Amino acid sequence: MDRQRPDSYQRGADPDFNEQVLHKTILVGDSGVGKTSLLVQFDQGKFIPGSFSATVGIGFTNKVVTVDGVRVKLQIWDTAGQERFRSVTHAYYRDAQALLLLYDITNKSSFDNIRAWLTEIHEYAQRDVVIMLLGNKADVNSERVIRSEDGETLAREYGVPFMETSAKTGMNVELAFLAIAKELKYRARGQADEPSFQIRDYVESQKKRSSCCSFV
Repeated sequence: MDRQRPDSYQRGADPDFNEQVLHKTILVGDSGVGKTSLLVQFDQGKFIPGSFSATVGIGFTNKVVTVDGVRVKLQIWDTAGQERFRSVTHAYYRDAQALLLLYDITNKSSFDNIRAWLTEIHEYAQRDVVIMLLGNKADVNSERVIRSEDGETLAREYGVPFMETSAKTGMNVELAFLAIAKELKYRARGQADEPSFQIRDYVESQKKRSSCCSFV
């Protein structure tokens, strides 16, 4: 993921969009878990094999999505997973509304390090930041070393929603981002007389319906 991002990578720019409903989402996790590939799959709807080396520093893209008839602008930041860039990443936690925390289901250390990532998040991010745990590379099931049940157990321990994703096939990628957008939209525009939106319940209900469909 170590690359120069062309101007076209920062897609979804909309100068007429109301910036008050722009939400900052950050992708975090160990180097090599597929953060950049996940973002490109969501942003461009494609997988580019072998095109990324480790991300250096920070890069971002803007994307406008429609949730329940309301347009929500996501500013999605792709961060470096290497230890030497951690201090840079910490600075971006503070004003993030949402964090997608990734591990690689074929890499045990990336899963073992999730607790350390969560410790950092709780130290540097806002108290009410939305966190979602993603077990990426679910298409490589033959090389799996982390069971889905292990991800579910860890997510329950920390009280966060969880799903497995594949940046290659697109499995659950759109669902992950749109679930975040739905939660952020509710927080920004929710009224006292509206029913409460629970992102974990929503994710579980959508996973039961389908593991690879689009949701708007």
